[in-house]
Amino acid sequence: MHNFRKLKIYQKAINFAVEIYRLTKSFPKDELFGLTNQLRRAVTSISLNIAEGSRNKSSKEFRRYLEISLRSTYEVMTCLEIALRLNYCKGEDFKRLIAESDEIAAMIVGFSKQL
Repeated sequence: MHNFRKLKIYQKAINFAVEIYRLTKSFPKDELFGLTNQLRRAVTSISLNIAEGSRNKSSKEFRRYLEISLRSTYEVMTCLEIALRLNYCKGEDFKRLIAESDEIAAMIVGFSKQL
């Protein structure tokens, strides 16, 4: 079992979620139950699954939760692409957040292999 609060991947995922929440505050109000909600749910799923999986005694089971986190990271990337195309997100913000997404994805894959 791992102390999820001490995992760098968890800390990075939490910080990333805060950034996404700040970004989505500027989305149109008619997107509240659409893209805003989907993006927020996906980004929180990253850290939630890392935390939940960390309590498993089995590395195999923890890897399963990490896979879900990875899928949620890809979902965030897709939502960001849609937000960019709808002009809800500035190009520089998009590039920065996609780079963070890529880094989180790489960390998840690396950590999963390490287990």
